[in-house]
Amino acid sequence: MTNRRDFLKQGTLVAGAIAAEAAFRKAHGLVPLAPRAPDTPVLDAATRDLMMDALNAAKLAGASYADVRIGRYLQNFVQTREQQITNVVDTESMGAGVRALVDGTWGFAATRTMTKDGVANAAKKAVAVAKATRIGRDKAVELAPAPAFRDVSWKNAYTIDPWTIPIEQKADLLLKANAAAMKATNVKFVFSGLFFRKNERNYADTNGSVITQTIIQSWAPMQITAIAPDQSDFQNRGSVSAPMGRGYEYILSEDLVGNAAKWGEEASQKLKAKPVDVGRYDLVLHPSHLWLTIHESIGHPTELDRANGYEANYAGTSFLAPPDKVLGKLRYGPEFMNIQGDRSQEGGLATIGYDDEGVRPDDFLIVRKGVFNDYQTTREQANWLKWWYDSKGEPTRSHGCSYGDSWSSIQFQRMPNVSLLPGEKEQSFEDLIAATDRGIAIIGDGSFSIDQQRYNAQFGGQVFHEIKGGKIVGMLKDVAYQMRTPDFWNSMDMIGGKKSYQLGGSFFDGKGQPPQINAVSHGSPPARFRNINVINTGRKA
Repeated sequence: MTNRRDFLKQGTLVAGAIAAEAAFRKAHGLVPLAPRAPDTPVLDAATRDLMMDALNAAKLAGASYADVRIGRYLQNFVQTREQQITNVVDTESMGAGVRALVDGTWGFAATRTMTKDGVANAAKKAVAVAKATRIGRDKAVELAPAPAFRDVSWKNAYTIDPWTIPIEQKADLLLKANAAAMKATNVKFVFSGLFFRKNERNYADTNGSVITQTIIQSWAPMQITAIAPDQSDFQNRGSVSAPMGRGYEYILSEDLVGNAAKWGEEASQKLKAKPVDVGRYDLVLHPSHLWLTIHESIGHPTELDRANGYEANYAGTSFLAPPDKVLGKLRYGPEFMNIQGDRSQEGGLATIGYDDEGVRPDDFLIVRKGVFNDYQTTREQANWLKWWYDSKGEPTRSHGCSYGDSWSSIQFQRMPNVSLLPGEKEQSFEDLIAATDRGIAIIGDGSFSIDQQRYNAQFGGQVFHEIKGGKIVGMLKDVAYQMRTPDFWNSMDMIGGKKSYQLGGSFFDGKGQPPQINAVSHGSPPARFRNINVINTGRKA
């Protein structure tokens, strides 16, 4: 952009893109961009001083850019089995990580010595690492522009801090839920747990950002096992409660004790379920199941580092490559299919105010009207797609997907919330079943397998209902379906409306080497997929 004419032209294109996006959101009944929790200042002066000490040391050592993260990470797990408490885990970790950019090369170092000398030494080591690894650099790092956020703070949507709830109260809740599940016929084993994370993150960079955030996440996993009287079979009912970016109030809202009897009965009923006949069926997938299919076949393949071959751990790279061959060209699904990446959904596990590069994330369409539209990016990665954003008249900016799972882990691209947006017509799970002549309805996630390009996969589930003539006629077992990613998504012909939309997610999603853990949510309505190959996982050769 070299003159006022160019500025006006570019500004008009950007304004047009924003207006088009606003119209699209209105047409699809979506919430406005960037709903955020209220700011909550908590940064203390000592932490701020340490972050400035680290940045100054990095600059004096030769860094052209540096950022520092000082974090306090807490975990609390309570686990039970039947009427026993089997484990109580409390962990707390605090330290500082410094990332430095020298001659287009990253360096990183971390320390738990929280003194001026401690963080300064870490900053100098980060610069030294960058200089030492410069010889192996293939392309200089260039960061996409990002505004500075000075002295801002943020917290996610929680009202009850789980660390204010006594261990005894947590254990009592689980033991009561276990007892309720054990009342079901043939239920012999019950595992239950309460998992909580609390991250207090402080961030600063040489661009001038100073940010502090508090994030709490909660989960109540449960696994109920029924054993046949003659011990010829056993069946599990798990995946009963989705992890959320909320506090203890979410655990209370799940009514574990009240629902445990129903989940126990479902485990018992699975013993009597009819083994599925192999063949092709129409599948009606509940959001509690569909989130995992979204995660594996859309979430991971649309990570730009996988597509470019810079990441291959945990199920390989991606079939969505190279970017210039698929962006705007590959039909992922039908016209009504829209996949959103965001870090703004209330209750989402990846929801955050600012990422680990100080970027305020945006909401963006990974799949727009069925066509592959965008990847997940950090500031470094956004520049790799500048040609694509220029072609659409959009600014080149990070989508805010930088994340490190600890103060001692270097941040890299991790998954935001990736969700299938609801359709315009208000349809429920039951409506989709009623419209299906011969099919299977699947609730809850189960086992899965996917290839090294995220192209071919197999998914199980928890509860399987046989559909005939628009009605559920019985329960099936040993069901798994096979898919080829684009074929599967293009077979989707019905989708639920806004009222049927639910969040699912993973509390422990791995990526990288050394591995890091990320928590991420995937929302969706129920959806129907036509003529999908179903196998019987219990059939013996």
